[in-house]
Amino acid sequence: MEQIKAKAKKWGNSIGIVIPANIVDKQSIKDGTEIIITITSDKKTKVKDVFGILKGKLKRNTQELMDEVDKDLWPEDE
Repeated sequence: MEQIKAKAKKWGNSIGIVIPANIVDKQSIKDGTEIIITITSDKKTKVKDVFGILKGKLKRNTQELMDEVDKDLWPEDE
């Protein structure tokens, strides 16, 4: 199994990727060879995007939520 990073490019009405020649040779890929491609994206979720989703849905402000988490993680001596 090989893992490569490739950039998708417009190819007619579709999107295509190019498999580097060294991988083609190493894996003996020929015209018509069926291959399995696992797709992941480099897009990372930003904190502001998550909070944007929650905006208006939380009944408490951020500080109250953080205080509650602190109590759960570091309870005072009993």
